[in-house]
Amino acid sequence: MKTRAKTEVMMLLQQVMLFCSKGIHKMTSEAEMAVEEGYISPPPTRPTLPSTQCSIHLGVQAGSMRRGSDVFSTSRGTVSERGRNRSWLLSSIITFNVLILGIALVSGSVFNNIKINAINLQIFLIVLIILTTAWMLYYTIYTSREDHAVLYKDSHAGPVWLRGGLVLFGLCSLIMDVFKIANYVGYLHCDSAVKIAFPVVQAVFILVQTYFLWLHAKDCVQLQRNITRCGLMLTLSTNLMLWMAAVTEESIHQTVVPPEDDNSTHSYDIRAPGGSSSCNCSHSACAVLEKAYYYLYPFNIEYSLFASAMAYVMWKNVGRLVDEHNHHSLHFRLKDVLVGPAVGLVMLVAGLGTFVIYKVDVEKGDPGKRDTVLMIHYVMNTVAVTLMSVSTVAGCAIYRLDQRDHVSGKNPTRSLDVGLLIGASFGQFTICYFTIVAVVATGAEGHLNALNLAVSLLTVIQLCLQNIFIIEGLHREPFHEDMHQASVFTNPYVLQAQAHRDIHNLPGTFMETKTSPALTVHSMHVAPSALSSSPLPQRHRLTWKRRALKEICAFLLLCNILLWIMPAFGARPQFDNPIGAEFYEFTMWAAVVNIGLPFGIFYRMHSVASLFEVFLTS
Repeated sequence: MKTRAKTEVMMLLQQVMLFCSKGIHKMTSEAEMAVEEGYISPPPTRPTLPSTQCSIHLGVQAGSMRRGSDVFSTSRGTVSERGRNRSWLLSSIITFNVLILGIALVSGSVFNNIKINAINLQIFLIVLIILTTAWMLYYTIYTSREDHAVLYKDSHAGPVWLRGGLVLFGLCSLIMDVFKIANYVGYLHCDSAVKIAFPVVQAVFILVQTYFLWLHAKDCVQLQRNITRCGLMLTLSTNLMLWMAAVTEESIHQTVVPPEDDNSTHSYDIRAPGGSSSCNCSHSACAVLEKAYYYLYPFNIEYSLFASAMAYVMWKNVGRLVDEHNHHSLHFRLKDVLVGPAVGLVMLVAGLGTFVIYKVDVEKGDPGKRDTVLMIHYVMNTVAVTLMSVSTVAGCAIYRLDQRDHVSGKNPTRSLDVGLLIGASFGQFTICYFTIVAVVATGAEGHLNALNLAVSLLTVIQLCLQNIFIIEGLHREPFHEDMHQASVFTNPYVLQAQAHRDIHNLPGTFMETKTSPALTVHSMHVAPSALSSSPLPQRHRLTWKRRALKEICAFLLLCNILLWIMPAFGARPQFDNPIGAEFYEFTMWAAVVNIGLPFGIFYRMHSVASLFEVFLTS
């Protein structure tokens, strides 16, 4: 009877515990996502007493106390998650309002018959820049004085090569601003002083922001989270507005209106990018300075995008409590990697040569020479994207043979890289598919249109394959050199006996042994003395899979640099070949090209950064 009573009591207690666990399941499920991403700390685990050493009453009491503590910790985490969501919502609302207002001003400043000019847009940008600069200075001073403001660092955010690229693009942007100031000084007697004030304020902003991102790109801020999130979204919005303004001005400069459309009646007129037509420069260097700073626009555009990406990662890291100590230091080495860089350099030099010929002959305005250089340009692009497609197919095949694990856990930097890679490729996809439809609908007559169609089709294939290759590489664990050491075979029984003697002599050492007819160095954790009689090379050679992946990454990286340089510095075959403008009408075709091309240019530069990271981790 006593045994049966105890059994019934135990069953009753189990039912009560099950009911209580269902009650707290809802709160714990809400906090699991925040715990997984590292925004709140998980509840601490406590050891439970064995059932043989305590009574049923004490066990139930201890379990109730433990669950009560877990419920309190989970509730605190849920409150923290709700506060984080409100903060994200507030900062996102600020971003949307700034961007939508900015887009309206940028669109209005393009056309002459709308009473919004470039001066109004620059005043709006100056206000944004001053507010953002003030916040960055406040953040830098506050975090330097508060010891507990930044307790954790995201080791994946802001790598040295990314910050180095930011500094390089920022330096070119400063030179561009200096040229702008010198150019607009010549128009000061008849134009607004805002055109001089804007590059001055932008230069100060670039200096402050570069310093800010170099020091704080890895921060996981714990204090003043709401202010920090709003400030980072303001920084992101400002950089995106500067990017849109620069892209718009550079696109207007590069857009060539067909001669037959000059005298046609339109409801609008695209505003000239320079000063007013009635305002003449007071010194002779204006034309040279204007041409010089337009060549520096691609660097300024990339600077704004780099800064926007780094600000977004900082925004995602606000409040994170995860300090990732297991980040592996990656080193850049070109040893044993020869074929990929060599072929890539050949393609880069050949492509730059054809690009120079293209620019020179197109600017002459001779229709015969224009068709010839367009054909050379198409052939060069066809060769480049074909070789890139073959290389990515080979790389994807090697991934199938690779034994590296996929990365586990969420990381804001990697998620942003993948999102930007896919999103930016839509611009190039758009131009390619519009071109394919136009060429096929018109019959693809002539060698020029056939090459145009071939380049567009091959580019679509290359974009798909390259996205797969890069995303797969970004989601692989970095290669560990101690995992694939060259196997050194000796007498297995002597090596096993020596290893066991050395290990058992070490206090507190635990090792799981397996009998094997042949033992390799990397399959055992042995003391250094165990291998003293068998000297190993200090540095192993790359395995064929690692070497092939590095060769492919190096080749793709250089080819993407080539495909970034040509459109970024003025190659516009979409306008030089009249088929798009004739099929879609110039207004629609100009909108497609001027919207899609900036994203395509950014896609190539972002691919360069991603391929460099894949090269390091291979």
